Amino acid sequence: MKNQQLEQLFKLYSKPLYYFLWKLSGSSHLAEDLVQETFVRATISLHTYQGEAARAWLFKVARNIYIDEWRKRKRRQSIPLINRFKPAEEMISPYGLPEDAALAQERKDDLHALFNYLPEHYRTILYLREVESFSYAEIANSMDLSTDQVKVTLHRSRKKLEALAKEKGWHDDRME
Repeated sequence: MKNQQLEQLFKLYSKPLYYFLWKLSGSSHLAEDLVQETFVRATISLHTYQGEAARAWLFKVARNIYIDEWRKRKRRQSIPLINRFKPAEEMISPYGLPEDAALAQERKDDLHALFNYLPEHYRTILYLREVESFSYAEIANSMDLSTDQVKVTLHRSRKKLEALAKEKGWHDDRME
């Protein structure tokens, strides 16, 4: 890839990578650092790029960087695994009732908190499928899994999220 192509990839994928890494890490500052590291390593590792779709390849690099960082910090015991998301900014809609917007935001915050109880690979696969709309093949490339493993893991992660919701006393309407 040329510098121009790398710049184009940065423009296209830096924001989705940031949100992905923010969801995994719970820290906006760490997510920014990890996005930068993703593109540094991507630049260095271009020779290992095997023709996968660029988006899937970059998410694979980002996930590996996150896992490396998580392992380093786990050894230092400085990052708690739960409740790392900072509260979302208040969402005020010019349409509808403010109460509806507040309830929707509360459900979203609760879902984010619940999401933190999932293991990393479950969070990753749910995020890639539900937020980034990755295909099974793209997820398989990003996570070094087979398509069948993706389907099974995605099913298990959804079931685990549902079980956690029941455990926390959520009703079905809160998961929508």
